[in-house]
Amino acid sequence: MTTQAPKTTSRRNFLGLAFGGALALLAAQFTVATLKFLKPISRAGFGGQVYAGKVEEFAINSVNRILAGRFYITRTEDGLLALWQRCPHLGCAVPWVAEEGRFHCPCHGSIFNEVGEVLAGPSPRPLDTFPVTVRSGEVWVDTARPTPRANFDPSQITGA
Repeated sequence: MTTQAPKTTSRRNFLGLAFGGALALLAAQFTVATLKFLKPISRAGFGGQVYAGKVEEFAINSVNRILAGRFYITRTEDGLLALWQRCPHLGCAVPWVAEEGRFHCPCHGSIFNEVGEVLAGPSPRPLDTFPVTVRSGEVWVDTARPTPRANFDPSQITGA
């Protein structure tokens, strides 16, 4: 009976297997990343229904930023208005400056009042709005459908 020497893997075969394994792992990671990218946006955040809070949390004549939805809730004596934080001029995020009671676009100097009307600057129209729904005292905003507008009209306010 003859004994055979154990099979050994050559350096070339080992490197080939290691390279092939690394390539397979890279392809798997690419596939997972691509599938996550193509997955539809969750309806729990921007691009769907966003819970803004209870009606009583919004003081009359106040402006409140809702981070999850990228919008502001303005509460007037007549009700609620949801304003997209995106400037209609070039799409910059427009912050609310409470000390002045105005929105100031940092990119090109557009200024908007508390209901989104243009007061100064190059913006061609007021801030876009989102539909607001009040259900059982809760404020919900549909961020899937921004509404461009030519001017402010009191009918754009949702009673609360």
